[in-house]
Formats: sequence, C-alpha cells, structure tokens
Amino acid sequence: MSNPYHMDFPVSWDELHRNARALSLRLLDKGPWKGIIAITRGGLVPAAILAREMDIRLIDTLCVVSYGKSDKSGTQAQQGELNVLKGVEGDGEGMLLIDDLVDTGKTAKYVREMLPKAHFATLYAKPAGKPLVDTFITEVSQDTWIRFPWDMAYTFATPLADREN
Repeated sequence: MSNPYHMDFPVSWDELHRNARALSLRLLDKGPWKGIIAITRGGLVPAAILAREMDIRLIDTLCVVSYGKSDKSGTQAQQGELNVLKGVEGDGEGMLLIDDLVDTGKTAKYVREMLPKAHFATLYAKPAGKPLVDTFITEVSQDTWIRFPWDMAYTFATPLADREN
C-alpha cells in the first residue's frame, strides 16, 4: 500500500502551546464545562494545556487505539480496527472531548457515538474528519502528515549547499 501522505507539517512545542491556548479561548465562552475527556495519546498534552487555561480540574481519558506502529520515517501505518482500552461513563454532557487532530474521521465517528453530548475539539482538522468536530484551530490538507513535537528530536541539519545529490 502506498503512502497517502505527500507533505509534512512539523509542529513545534511553542506552536502547539499557542494553538492549545487559542482553542481554550474559543471554548471558554461555550461553557461552563464539567471537565475534559482526553483521547489518548494525542489528546493528553492539549488537554493539560486546556485544563490550565480554563481552570478545569476534572480530567478523564478515553483510551482508543487505531493506528499501528510507526515506520522508520515516523509515518504511522494505516488505521486499523478501533480498540477501546478504557472508556468513560455517561454520554459526555457538559464535557470537552479533546484530541490533537481529526484525520480520516474514523476515530472521531466512533467516539462521537460513545459520547454524543460532548463538545468535540481538536487542534488540527483534515477535510475528511472536519465535519465530526465542533471546534478546531487549524485545517491541513488530507495528504499532510502532522509531526507533533513529542514525535521529533532535534538533530543537525546539513546545509543545503553541502548536500550530495
């Protein structure tokens, strides 16, 4: 199967923090919120920033696995079957459901069915999944792989003039 991702979108810690604060600002007036449900793993860092910015103390997790292991380039395998490792009680009323991004919408559709009354917010949204979230900050093309700061390490970059063709 060929790689559907043709572009990279690297996100720094600073950019992620700014986007999470911007999401907090958009969500503040939509409350009051009882708490946050973070979709693991990607939603954990944004949820922590939102909890601080919005003074929310109740945080729970919805643990869902849908992607396989990453390849050596850091691009993950295609989405497979969804597996809920840990759910949450209730229908999500009064809760913020937070994830880093909505991609194909497969996970989003599944968690929306689990928590139909939650307000679903992500930092990033791709066209296929965008209709499934209530609030997001940045839209990126479907063929873009978002490289989050927790997936990257600082390394030396060879100057362009010094690269061999």
